[in-house]
Amino acid sequence: MHRFIILLTCSWMLFGFSENEKFIEDFILYNTNSQKVSLSDYPNAKGFIIVFTCNHCPFAQLYYKRLNALNEKYSKENIPLLAINSMDTFLYEDETLKLMKKKVDKFKFSFPYLQDASQSVGKNFGATHTPQVFLIWKVNNHWEVKYKGAIDNNGEHPELAKSYIAQAIEELKVNKPVSITEMNSIGCKIMYR
Repeated sequence: MHRFIILLTCSWMLFGFSENEKFIEDFILYNTNSQKVSLSDYPNAKGFIIVFTCNHCPFAQLYYKRLNALNEKYSKENIPLLAINSMDTFLYEDETLKLMKKKVDKFKFSFPYLQDASQSVGKNFGATHTPQVFLIWKVNNHWEVKYKGAIDNNGEHPELAKSYIAQAIEELKVNKPVSITEMNSIGCKIMYR
């Protein structure tokens, strides 16, 4: 038994396997304007800021302006932001596509707000709550998760916040390894059916 565990650990090291490495498959989800959106719609993208968010979570609502700012800054550099709502609409009536559209109009989202009605994209990412961000980066024609977790370290006071996602992007842009690959985040739990 011990010999097997040691051998398995060594083989992971030999092949460069890391528990944090995760590849993301392309997906197709509906935007609030009823248009389909997928990663392949952005052929020049270097990476994506994928944010799991929703309508009802008070903590997620603190980040709408910051998400607009992130998208406006980084989409110009071919790193667009996509927001995904994987909340169960049977449990939460205010997570319907119609009410998502009202949220987009009210807060003037500059990014697509996508409904993951089957919850398959949330499960693929391993998203657990809202807001939770995943930075995926193109590596050898695959989308690899480079950072996951909190957007920044201060939900209530954006002017005092340190942006973990911006730091990770800036490091990747100059071909540096991401110094913080994961940071705990808080918010409303995504209930999977």
